[in-house]
Amino acid sequence: MTAIPQERRLVTAIPGPKSQELQARRTSVVAGGVGSVLPVFTARAGGGIIEDVDGNRMIDFGSGIAVTSVGASAEAVVRRASAQLADFTHTCFMVTPYEGYVEVAEALAELTPGDHAKKSALFNSGAEAVENAVKIARAYTKRQAVVVFDHGYHGRTNLTMALTSKNMPYKNGFGPFAPEVYRVPVAYGYRWPTGAENCGAEASAQAIDQINKQIGADNVAAIIIEPVLGEGGFIEPAKGFLPAIAQFAKDNGIVFVADEIQSGFCRTGQWFACEDEGIVPDLITTAKGIAGGLPLAAVTGRAEIMDAAHAGGLGGTYGGNPVACAGALGSIETMKELDLNGKAKRIEEVMKGRLTAMQEKFPIIGDIRGRGAMIAIELVKADSPEGAATKEPNPEAAGALAKACHAEGVLVLTCGTYGNVLRFLPPLVIGEDLLNEGLDVIEQSFAQI
Repeated sequence: MTAIPQERRLVTAIPGPKSQELQARRTSVVAGGVGSVLPVFTARAGGGIIEDVDGNRMIDFGSGIAVTSVGASAEAVVRRASAQLADFTHTCFMVTPYEGYVEVAEALAELTPGDHAKKSALFNSGAEAVENAVKIARAYTKRQAVVVFDHGYHGRTNLTMALTSKNMPYKNGFGPFAPEVYRVPVAYGYRWPTGAENCGAEASAQAIDQINKQIGADNVAAIIIEPVLGEGGFIEPAKGFLPAIAQFAKDNGIVFVADEIQSGFCRTGQWFACEDEGIVPDLITTAKGIAGGLPLAAVTGRAEIMDAAHAGGLGGTYGGNPVACAGALGSIETMKELDLNGKAKRIEEVMKGRLTAMQEKFPIIGDIRGRGAMIAIELVKADSPEGAATKEPNPEAAGALAKACHAEGVLVLTCGTYGNVLRFLPPLVIGEDLLNEGLDVIEQSFAQI
């Protein structure tokens, strides 16, 4: 699968001297607004390992934010993309089309939930996919309002910033934002005032009540939700919430859009996270894990909705680039051949087992949640050094833990509206020994802080 030895190795401090040298060059020419979690410059990556320019090998619990699910140098992705590179890099599908785009659309029709007729349009990024889903929904319904949810994240373009909940770092100072966007409550069980068991029914009732009172269902073009909320903290909406919202959309002629950009393509142990409660969305947006690291995104949905936009109304110069399409076909081939849904479920079993044991030792772990290889822990403050935990968010602990893990050669990411969530997105092809070693480092880091 990859030539890189699948073992953690530290030969310098993190970051090492070559990374520091490159960081100095970067600072002089790369815009300051482009941040990096860890200023370690990658030389090679594959399987569950990232190797930097100093020869350090780090265990990858980030997958480039859920992108390299099949690994960062998967054989089928490299083989297919290389062959396509040799044939042609670009014609623009809107000028002269090619088979790869059609093949990806066929694969999406086969893999996405529901047995209705489906069509797809391909783009470059998740934000672009969400923005086009809104365009399509507005064209189909002849309505304008878009409903999104607390803690949701949908991108960094002007419209998708409006759809996103979190101000820093995504929105601060970048307004004014697109109009006709309305935010309603989501079923965040851990923080629901009356407890997790009532959360699904109460949150859906509140959300529907707000839509009816404040917007009017007849004015809503689309309801957009991540079936597992990503940047917001890997929140799984409490059971019953998604089916109630999807049914409300259906009853009122509203296009129900599942944003599966982070949760799709085997990440949660199913092809798509919305399958968990049998949700069949009208439109589904995908990106990240779709193409093994090449820039590709899609909107897939009911044929009659997808066809609502006029010819020429959807597209973009690079949308569905042939090399990226080849990468996607290689990525899907790998997912099927290696049963990466099964692998994701096994990762969940190992991680949740280990993290639950840690929670007993470290009361600042307030919640363990997620599915498949999309797992998170929410960190909270303790009443006293040895006391029980409160539910007060503890972003300082999340930052300190991430830093401690990075120093020991384990790449982890933080997220959450309050900045207090440590999220784990290992490649689905990671070896179980590496997975456990990464968890050992996390446990040692907890003991340190």
